[in-house]
Amino acid sequence: MIRRTTPRQKAGWVLFILYLCLLAYFMFFSESFGRTEADREYAYNLVLFKEISRYFRHYDVLGFSLFMINIVGNIAAFIPFGFFLPIISRRSRLWYNTVMFGFIWSLTLETLQLIFKVGSFDVDDMFLNTLGAAAGFYIHGAAHYIRILIRYRRWKQ
Repeated sequence: MIRRTTPRQKAGWVLFILYLCLLAYFMFFSESFGRTEADREYAYNLVLFKEISRYFRHYDVLGFSLFMINIVGNIAAFIPFGFFLPIISRRSRLWYNTVMFGFIWSLTLETLQLIFKVGSFDVDDMFLNTLGAAAGFYIHGAAHYIRILIRYRRWKQ
């Protein structure tokens, strides 16, 4: 059985690819995140919740902007991943597939950061990114539900 790509899926693919390009830029090339510094050492954190708890414990010293970039930014960065994946992939219409793909993609990006010595390999980032992918999936589900309600109300009138 041949399945055709719908216009919604095509638009989803375009937006998903643009999102991935933007994500790659910020993770590997952005000067504002210190990604172009030369002579960096390997940096990694393998202890879950170590950096997250440090950001909460030392919020007064680190400040609002660093807190937002690290904690909220890592979640927000993967919300589009979880939002667009169910649009472009039938497999990702199941929450656990989207969450698993989000985790695998985050692991891949964190590993590339370690290999190329840009940023750091951080299990806390992987946790937050996966949480963002899950949030994006549920936002997609809510948007889909609202779209169905609107269509039903129009049909009923």
